[in-house]
Amino acid sequence: MKVIIIRHGPVAYDWERTYSSCEFDKACTQYDKAPIMRMSYDIPVFNLKRVYVSTLPRSRDTAIEIFGNKDFICTELVSEVPLGSSFDCRMELPLWFWNITGRVQWFLNSNRQAESRKETKARASKFVELLNNDDCESVVVTHGFYMHTLVKEMQKAGFRISKSMRNYKNGDYVVAEK
Repeated sequence: MKVIIIRHGPVAYDWERTYSSCEFDKACTQYDKAPIMRMSYDIPVFNLKRVYVSTLPRSRDTAIEIFGNKDFICTELVSEVPLGSSFDCRMELPLWFWNITGRVQWFLNSNRQAESRKETKARASKFVELLNNDDCESVVVTHGFYMHTLVKEMQKAGFRISKSMRNYKNGDYVVAEK
């Protein structure tokens, strides 16, 4: 079984340099709704049976750009790990601060974030179980931060991963085989 995991295309969204906590949360919501920009994808060709996309529009839009308008399997199991402000603050702080502190809270399983690392791992594990049960050639169009957890869970389940990366850029992919 071969599974290609693709990070969605680049999002047409301009982040500000600083945000209050409320503004950051609003910007994250706007980013999740923003369209993708066109780009070319260099994805290996194979006899795929299923294409999984997340519940966020950028995942489905990327799949349409690559494979045309087909029947995709939409599942929250491959959606991005939600990100929110790490605390309430009216003062504007740098974007990098909100990104880092939110992900640190996720890593530490903080209740402040919508999903903890433990919950993300469980979600990825459930998706890997679904892939194993389906046992067919598939593509997964997902998100950069989530890809790290998904790849680790696939390795635990016996998948061999090609070109695992530290930072997945838009349009990057890995091949998982079992």
